[in-house]
Amino acid sequence: MAQAPESLDLSKKFGGDRALDRDCTTLSRHVLQQCQSFAAEAQDLSALMNRIALAGKLIARHMSHAGLMEGVLGFTGDVNVQGESVKKMDVYANDVFIAVFKQSGLVCRLASEEMDKPYYIPENCPIGRYTLLYDPIDGSSNTDINLSLGSIFSIRRQEGDDTDGKALDLLTNGRNQIAAGYILYGPSTMLVYTIGKGVHSFTLDPSLGEFILTEENIRIPNHGAVYSVNEGNFWQWEESYREYIRYVHRTEDYTARYSGAMVSDIHRVLIQGGVFLYPGTIQKPEGKLRLLYETAPLAYVIEQAGGRATTGLVDILDVVPKKLHQRTPLIIGSREDVAKVESFIQNGH
Repeated sequence: MAQAPESLDLSKKFGGDRALDRDCTTLSRHVLQQCQSFAAEAQDLSALMNRIALAGKLIARHMSHAGLMEGVLGFTGDVNVQGESVKKMDVYANDVFIAVFKQSGLVCRLASEEMDKPYYIPENCPIGRYTLLYDPIDGSSNTDINLSLGSIFSIRRQEGDDTDGKALDLLTNGRNQIAAGYILYGPSTMLVYTIGKGVHSFTLDPSLGEFILTEENIRIPNHGAVYSVNEGNFWQWEESYREYIRYVHRTEDYTARYSGAMVSDIHRVLIQGGVFLYPGTIQKPEGKLRLLYETAPLAYVIEQAGGRATTGLVDILDVVPKKLHQRTPLIIGSREDVAKVESFIQNGH
């Protein structure tokens, strides 16, 4: 039989079996490969990540129609537990996560920055031994102007029966997370996750309806040129942070980038290196960001990629919260850049 011409050799044309294998690696399959097991816990993790992916797909679809549908953009007129005005997209995204995990059979509780107390799913509680903590929409002020947004998630095992409904077992440090990551809603929808075995990214292929593997074992550069911070708060910070900003202003090759959506800024730092800062202020030294829903999950991702995350005085993953909605300052990114910020803080103390 005559040999097929090269133009018809699909393995050469499309990069061979390895490229095709990567293109077929879905999120749920990848989690099982990471666990190197088909045991019950591995299957649970795969199913949980599949549910998070479904929430991301639903939110991404809703956002893509935001300018065409009524009741999507703008504020609801309500204020959340944090005292912040609630966007309609916040409410929708929070409801999506609840609806998706009600059907999971695995999660007994969901804790969100949009809810004062955890949301319990009684029908899941006899068998559901996991808790999902999440920020349904990070950067929701970007919704009305069509800029990037994100969702942040963390999975923890439930300890004890939580009979009083106070979820006190969640008040432990971030090293007790068994999975964490974020979904970035940008020009494409990306999901980045870790289960403590490196950081991996997936891109939503709308034609397949699947998150497909983009990059495995992402490593953050040890140093980057980008610093990302809301300099509008400059005069509200302690002097040590102001000194750091003066330093980057007068040092060649630093570049400021700040989008107003933390997931977008941290994804940039993860890929390109650099540092993201959200300091506390003189009046509110605890800062704005929530430990359980934002800083601890992102710290877990960045540490797994070889970076660091700190309050300036202690690693984020070592902070033990005293309440569900506890806040922390955040310095996160490349090891050298985080150390540089810390040096100014230590000199200031």
